[in-house]
Amino acid sequence: MTGPETTTPKPMASADELRKRALELQMLEMEREDKKKAREAEKHAEFIEDFFRKHIDDNERAMIKRLVMKAAADGKYEAMVYSFPSSFCTDSGRAINNHLAGWQDTLQGKARELYDLFEIQARPQGYGLKALIINFPEGIPGDAGLFLTWEPPVE
Repeated sequence: MTGPETTTPKPMASADELRKRALELQMLEMEREDKKKAREAEKHAEFIEDFFRKHIDDNERAMIKRLVMKAAADGKYEAMVYSFPSSFCTDSGRAINNHLAGWQDTLQGKARELYDLFEIQARPQGYGLKALIINFPEGIPGDAGLFLTWEPPVE
């Protein structure tokens, strides 16, 4: 029987090597974050372009119908059919947040188009529409939501 083999242990990495590796990892993480922020900025720019320059299309109308039908099937009397940054309102969502009369006059883009469609198509069928600020990041009004309602009339 032979004795245990003796091997020379590998020398430990130097402090400079460890600092260099840590710096490389930090640089990789910063690059990933930069790419993520660039993708988010691009998506946001596309959303803004879509919100202010395009019209509500058949796919969006079908999605709204599905949301309403799902909510009704679940026994609910309302469905959030659209949301958007409150900063897209002419008053940054102040009228919506404070439930002021005339809040609809602050809407722009697709939100205004949706409101106008509501007035023409849904209100005559007994639907209601309400707007609420749905989140408050850092205590500031964030997104606004438009809710189509079909609550029974109050007697």
